[in-house]
Amino acid sequence: MQEMTFWDHLEAFRWTIFRSFGAIVLLSIGFFMVMPWLFDAVVLAPCKGDFPAYKLFGTITQYFSVSSSFNDPNYQIHLINIQLMSQFFIHIQCAFTFAFVFGFPYILFEIWKFIQPALYVQEKRNLNFAFGFASILFYSGLALGYFLVFPITLRFLAEYKISKFIVNQISLDSYISTFTSMNLIMGIIFELPMLALLLSKFGLINRAFFKKWRRHAIVILLIIAAVITPTGDPFTLTIVALPLYILYEISGLIVRNEPKNPD
Repeated sequence: MQEMTFWDHLEAFRWTIFRSFGAIVLLSIGFFMVMPWLFDAVVLAPCKGDFPAYKLFGTITQYFSVSSSFNDPNYQIHLINIQLMSQFFIHIQCAFTFAFVFGFPYILFEIWKFIQPALYVQEKRNLNFAFGFASILFYSGLALGYFLVFPITLRFLAEYKISKFIVNQISLDSYISTFTSMNLIMGIIFELPMLALLLSKFGLINRAFFKKWRRHAIVILLIIAAVITPTGDPFTLTIVALPLYILYEISGLIVRNEPKNPD
C-alpha cells in the first residue's frame, strides 16, 4: 500500500469535513420539515404537567404524603415571544441541534475512518470500543439532562420569585437557550470516562490519580451538580451528583493501572 503524502492526508481530511457537514445539512433539512411536531412533542414537553419527571416526583411526594405542584397534571408553563424573527431562527436552530445530536455517531465514524489507516491492529480495536463508548455516554448524558436535570431546573426557575409583585414571563429565546445549553452540557460532561481513557493512553493519568484526588473530586462534582440544578434541595442534588460520581469511578476503573516500580 502506497504511503500517503501530507497533501493526501489534507485531501482526506477535507472530504471527512465535507461528508460530516453534508450529513448535518441533510439531517437539518429533514428535521426542519418535521420541527413543528417535534417542537410541541419534545422541546416543549417539559412545560407540561404530564412530563415523565413530574409524574415521578408527584408519585414520590404522594408516597410521603407531601403536597406538591408536581401532582397537578394541568400544570403548564407558558412562553412568550417578543422578537419578530425569533420563531423563524429558533426553527432553524432546533433543526440544526437535532441534526447534530442524531448525526453525532456518523461524525465519530468519519473521524474514525480518517485516523484508522495510521493505527495498528490493537489500536484499532481499542478505538473501536472508545468511539462506540463515546456515543453511548453522550446519549446517556442527553437523556439525563432532558428527562431530569432540565425539567427540575425549569420548574424551579419558572416558579421562583424574588417578590410577589413580579410576574414571571418566560421568553421563547430564554427557554430554548437554557434547553439547548443544559442538555448539551450534560452530554459533554458524560464524556468524562472517554477523556480519561484517552489521557491514560498517552500516559498522563492512571488509577492512582483517581484514588489520590477522590475526595477533592466529590466536592467539585457536588459544586457542579449544585450549579446545574439550583433547586437547593438535597434530593435533587443527589440525583444529579450521583451519576457524575459514578462516571468518575468508571473513569478510574477503565484507565491504566499505575506502573510498578522496578526492583
